[in-house]
Order: sequence, then C-alpha cells, then structure tokens
Amino acid sequence: MQIFALIGASGSGKSALGLELASRYDGEIFSLDSLSIYRHIDIASAKPSQEERARITHYGIDELEPNEPCNAMTFWRSLESALTQARAKGKKTFFIVGGSSFYLKSMIDGLSPMPQLSQEALQAIQNRVHNIQNPYEFLCHIDTPYANTLKSTDTYRIHKALEIYFATHTAPSVYFATHPKQRLESLHNMPILVLDVPREVLRERIVARTDTMLARGLLDEVRFLRDTYPPNSQSLKAIGIKESLEFLATGSKDTTTLCELISIHTAQLAKRQSTFNRTQFRNALVLDSHQIRTYIASQINSPNEH
Repeated sequence: MQIFALIGASGSGKSALGLELASRYDGEIFSLDSLSIYRHIDIASAKPSQEERARITHYGIDELEPNEPCNAMTFWRSLESALTQARAKGKKTFFIVGGSSFYLKSMIDGLSPMPQLSQEALQAIQNRVHNIQNPYEFLCHIDTPYANTLKSTDTYRIHKALEIYFATHTAPSVYFATHPKQRLESLHNMPILVLDVPREVLRERIVARTDTMLARGLLDEVRFLRDTYPPNSQSLKAIGIKESLEFLATGSKDTTTLCELISIHTAQLAKRQSTFNRTQFRNALVLDSHQIRTYIASQINSPNEH
C-alpha cells in the first residue's frame, strides 16, 4: 500500500483533491484535522459530507467528544489503527489529508509515550497549567535544560512539558531521556505533497467558505456546543467557534462583521500553516493540484512502494 501525505493551508482544496485521488486509486483517507476529529463539529470543521464518507472511508473523524483533549499521540493511535484496517482491506493507496501538519511533523519525528491519566486527572492538570501566569518562566525554573531547547512562544510544547511535570513529578528532560521517542515506521520516506494555491485565490476561497458555513447554520452548531460542553474545552477555542461564541454573547444580528472576522483569522492561520509547511518539511514537494495529480499517477505506476 502506497502512503501519501497531502497537506496545505485552510481553504486550499485538500479535502476535495484527496477524495478525487482516493477514488481514482482505490484508496482511503485519514483526516489530519484538529476539529474534524470531534463529534458534533461538522460545519466549523468543514468536515467531509456523509455522502463523501460513504463513498470513501475516512478515518480520524468523529472520534472524540468536544470536551476531550486532542494531541499528537491521539492522532498517532488513530493513524496506526487506520493503516492496519486499510491494509487488511487490500487497499492500493492511503492518503493523509489535512491542515494540522504540526501533528504530522510530530509523528514523523517520533513521540515519547505520554503518562496514562484519567480524563478527570488530565483536565485538572491542564487547568493547573492554564492558570500559570508565565508557563515558560515556570518551565525555566523547574527544568532549565529543556526550556532552553524551546522558544518561549512554543506554547504547545511548553504546556505538554508542564503536564508531564505535574503528572509524573519528574523534570521533562529526565522523562524524555527515560522514555525515548517512538516512530511510526509506515511514514518513513512517505512523499509529502503541499498543495500550493495563489494567495489571492486562497483568500477568496476562505471568504466564500466562511459565508457558506454561516448559511449552513454555524451559529446553531456553536449554540449547541456552548450549551452542552464546558467553556474551557479545547475545541471551543478553534477559529470559527471562538468568534461565533463572542458574537452570540453580544446578541448581535449582523453576521457580516462575524464573517469578516472569521475570514481574517482563517487567512492568518493559513499563512502560519504555509510557513510551517515550508520550513518544517524540507523534502516536501510544493505543487499545484494538476502537478499533484501528475505526481501521484507517476508513483502509482511505479513498482516502488512507499
């Protein structure tokens, strides 16, 4: 089974292209998306439709409740299971598709097994970390060597280090030394394709997509999330949801400004994603949709397995 990663900025058209390729080459799809993994977040995540998912099996979707935390290990376990299932079916290709490429980078580089905690214990530790006024300064105090390996703006890794500290009462550097990284061997030498879209075209798509989300009932979806799950849930901080929550709190009826705000924040996210993909995946191929189709066709017809 040949495995490909198809990543890119929000709104670039990755999902549609992945669906097309999986349909053409007897494949299945793993959704690498930090929102689609949650149940009940369908519109805000631009999740593939039920019809699309009935046509092509998608993994990594609807696996968590919106109040559950999501991290790189969550995706690791889900992807490992998905690959096993796809191979058992004798699938020819497998596409990892999404914009949350930070998780892909983490899985390729390897992950140290995290402490096994109950949901309640993990939530208590995360709340404790959240209440620390300066997490990086705190990390410097408890583990200067590890803190020096991070940028003070790397919120994700800083918080993970502090979670390990409070869960194990061990300095993160010591924990990682005694729990070496594990790698998902299936991803070794996997082609990484970055879908390249001109900036102006991407902006237009983002605005159109945001407008469609609002027309489909984004605010109703967010009302349900607000009324059902704790306000500090990780998923409720996502772009599209957090702006909608603020909008609902004001009681405003004018969605024009809301659409503009979500579009601006999504465009800013797209820029960060593009920068990350360009700087973190040195061997990635940055291609437009036509070039990706041509490349995949050449690889499928090649006797070399990935």
